[in-house]
This record gives sequence, structure tokens and C-alpha cells, in this order.
Amino acid sequence: MITARAMTKADVKAVYEIEVLSFRTPWSFRSLMGELKNRVAHYTVLEKDGELIGYCGMWVMFEEAHITNIAIHPAFRGHGYGKQLLHAAMRAAASFGAEMMTLEVREHNTVAQRMYDEMDFLQQGRRKRYYSDTGEDALLLWNRNILETIEKNACLNDTYLLQSETFLKGE
Repeated sequence: MITARAMTKADVKAVYEIEVLSFRTPWSFRSLMGELKNRVAHYTVLEKDGELIGYCGMWVMFEEAHITNIAIHPAFRGHGYGKQLLHAAMRAAASFGAEMMTLEVREHNTVAQRMYDEMDFLQQGRRKRYYSDTGEDALLLWNRNILETIEKNACLNDTYLLQSETFLKGE
């Protein structure tokens, strides 16, 4: 069974492990722990049969959510879990009052770009040499109506359980 819920302190070690496996310049364990105290930060984790397989962090301010990091453990990629996780994060963002969502994605990360396109994100800009590790540009993507995307992808609700505590801050 696939479950999406809010990240707790007990999840940070597994989230950090996925972060390290997924990014050239990962967030530190301490930074991820700090996000639990950040009033605008909300992290959703995705579990498969009780094992944490992915996470999505975002900052929600007013009507806007900004995805700070999102990753699926490499062993679980290619099965649609990223899309399920993004949908759960959109639902969480909407519960906090967000109407739109933004993120940056590496210009050469075409796999992620395809997923974002399927979830109605459009390129609205480019940040030159945004990634200091490679000098790569970031594409600035926006979804200006996450409620519409949530509704359009409601069938994703049939493939996982979104627990009610998803929208509560972790302990």
C-alpha cells in the first residue's frame, strides 16, 4: 500500500539518505531537521508498505507554494511514485491555502520535466547558472491553478491513501 503523510522527526534520517542518493549538493541532515521548526515548511513523505521511498518539501506562503526539494529513492523510480508524491504535496499545499506552485528544475533533467508537464507546470523563466555544482541553468516552472490539477488527477487518489495527518506538522 502507498501512503502519503507529513514528515516527522523520526523520518528525517530516511529523508536525508534519499537526499544524499538523489542530489550532487544535498541538504544537510541539520537543515532537514530545521525544516520541522520552520513555520512555512511542509514536508510530505511517501511510504510503500511502511518503507519511506520519497519526500517532497515545500514552503507555503500566502497563496503560493514553492517546492524546495522532491525525490524518490533510486530503487523506486520509474513507477509513477513521483507523480503520486507531487499530487499529495499539491493537496497539502491547497490545505494550507496555496493556489499555485513553483519550483526550479535542472535544464537537463528531462525525466522530471516530463512529470511536471503532466502535472500542468509551465516554464515561466530560466535562472542562469543556478546550480553551482555544474553551472547548469534552472528552468523556473509554475502551476498557476493547483486545484484544477488536483481535480484533473483525482484518479491518483485511487492508487494511494492520503492519511488525514498528512497536513499536520510532524513532531
